[in-house]
Amino acid sequence: MATSGTTSFDLNIDDIIEEAYERCGIRTNSGYDLRSARRSLNLLFSEWGNRGVHLWKVALQEQVLSSGTATYNAPTGCSDILEAYISTGTGIGPSITDVSLTKIDRSAYAGLPNKGSTGQPSQYYVNRQTTPTITLYLTPDAVTYTYVKYYYIGRIEDAGAYTNQADIVYRFLPCMCSGLAYYLSMKKAPARTQELRLIYEDELQRALTEDGQRTSVYISPQTFYGDGV
Repeated sequence: MATSGTTSFDLNIDDIIEEAYERCGIRTNSGYDLRSARRSLNLLFSEWGNRGVHLWKVALQEQVLSSGTATYNAPTGCSDILEAYISTGTGIGPSITDVSLTKIDRSAYAGLPNKGSTGQPSQYYVNRQTTPTITLYLTPDAVTYTYVKYYYIGRIEDAGAYTNQADIVYRFLPCMCSGLAYYLSMKKAPARTQELRLIYEDELQRALTEDGQRTSVYISPQTFYGDGV
């Protein structure tokens, strides 16, 4: 049996919009309807940012440290910093040493004494503003460890032009189309909203489950020893 031999299927933004409208039982070529759908798609991407970590948007940033400087801006489009470590250099290799840092919240950072003390950092605090910042404690002296490296999660890119493809991986295509259909139904086909919402939530849950990392887990029973009585 012949197969295509390709695995490159994707959808342009206009194809996504057309699919979503068809699920609502609507066909339209109105310019306003297209703009409305693109706006709803961007809102859908924003809502996904509240659903957890999307692995395809996780990236590694290497920031050179300056002696006496504790706070550094994260890259544009960063949503949050997941984990961080200091390093003796860039990249990886036998000559590079990394030391993990502990993430603390704002209250813990506020309670730290003498935040200007310099030395080898052991903790970091993320201030999640429009452009998040990472603050190290102790303030780095940049003698041995000259870089801070961290994994951050970026925002999903805007839909943009109708000829663009969405900034998602292929396993999220079904829930993206069903999610846009659900959003559009609230404006165009309210009688189908509940049905489309259930389909969307079901497909999104499957995609989020598949987007996890598979790692080995070892479970050991807890052992209790009596006192001999």
